Amino acid sequence: MSSETVLNNRYRLTAQQGSGGMAVIYKAIDQALGRTVAVKILRPSLTDDPAFLARFRNEARSVANLTHPNIVTVHDVGNDGPTHYIVMEFVEGQDLKRIIRAEGALGVDRALNLAIQICAGIGFAHRAGLVHADVKPQNILVTRDDTVKVTDFGIAQALTDTQPGEKQSVVWGSPHYFAPEQARGERPTPASDVYSIGIVLFEMLTGRLPYSGANQQELALAHIRDRIPHVTEFNPEVPEALSSIVYKVMGKEPSTRYRMADQLGNILISYRDRHRQGSSVSIPPAPRSAAPTVANQSVVPAPPGPTPPAPTAVPGRPEYGHTEPGRTQSYGLAPNAPQVGPYGRPAAPAPYSGNSGSERLSGTSGYYQSQLYTPENEPPPSALDVVTIALAVLAFFSVACLIPLYIAVFQARFGG
Repeated sequence: MSSETVLNNRYRLTAQQGSGGMAVIYKAIDQALGRTVAVKILRPSLTDDPAFLARFRNEARSVANLTHPNIVTVHDVGNDGPTHYIVMEFVEGQDLKRIIRAEGALGVDRALNLAIQICAGIGFAHRAGLVHADVKPQNILVTRDDTVKVTDFGIAQALTDTQPGEKQSVVWGSPHYFAPEQARGERPTPASDVYSIGIVLFEMLTGRLPYSGANQQELALAHIRDRIPHVTEFNPEVPEALSSIVYKVMGKEPSTRYRMADQLGNILISYRDRHRQGSSVSIPPAPRSAAPTVANQSVVPAPPGPTPPAPTAVPGRPEYGHTEPGRTQSYGLAPNAPQVGPYGRPAAPAPYSGNSGSERLSGTSGYYQSQLYTPENEPPPSALDVVTIALAVLAFFSVACLIPLYIAVFQARFGG
């Protein structure tokens, strides 16, 4: 498209900034307001498809009212003849993918800073009832001062407006970053975004993606079936605790992850603060059941509960913590340890499901597996029990022998 192109006599396109499968992004001048903006234009090959046009319009409606420092602001939406466009805030900087390609693995502090901001922006959308569904470094803009701006809610949907028919016909997201349930064609949830954030964090910390494949089908199967790699396998300088957080977030089942991006963000903030202070870090387990998102609701966090006892190792289950001299650290709580849901609300306990799906614990809420009663742990009967019984029998016979003596004394005194 020519740099002289002006849409609706208002937006003058000056330079192409990027492109994707759905649209092309241009830097432009809003001649009415005299400001620089970004204009996202739907590809001409898609304008004849009503489904794509509906999704494109829905993007504008979904994010138009989202005002957050870590989300790109939407200014306008419209069309000039067959050209459909959306006008957004112009961000000076580059996308996260380019940064990773240029620099490789990022430092732990910088990766945490960026990930926490990503969680803040996407978490805000989750609270408004929206799922991004296409979280990837290409959709994360980073300014010169490392401020994150999440963009391209191109397939974000209001959770209550998602059509059930789309569940089987649309594969949401990008194959390198989408969650296993998205690979199966299921409707994305906030937990799907959390998974994608985990993939992005893995890439920031290692400079590479966790899964590879020759085509989209192989990538989809890798997300569904392949073993979850640890960050430390590719970057041993990353602390084990942080590697454990990423591992949990990349769980195959949504119930094993954190439910919403806000919750993951709080975990990362807690880890960052405790790590800087040199304190032990404890990673709470992900909730076991899905919860509805909360739109425009302020919730006061509940006071912290009692600290659970230190977990013990369970044979056959990977451990993700380490112990320093004089200090016990736990980075993975027991399956049914007391849980805290988003915003401090207690989460309902549920059976634990391991990565293989073969481990099950039920009816043990609030206890570690090592605390379960088992017959082999029952103490043997004490030898004192036999002595007690013998003494009781002896006492009985002693009393019985004294009875004739008592009778003889009674008769001698009163019978004579």
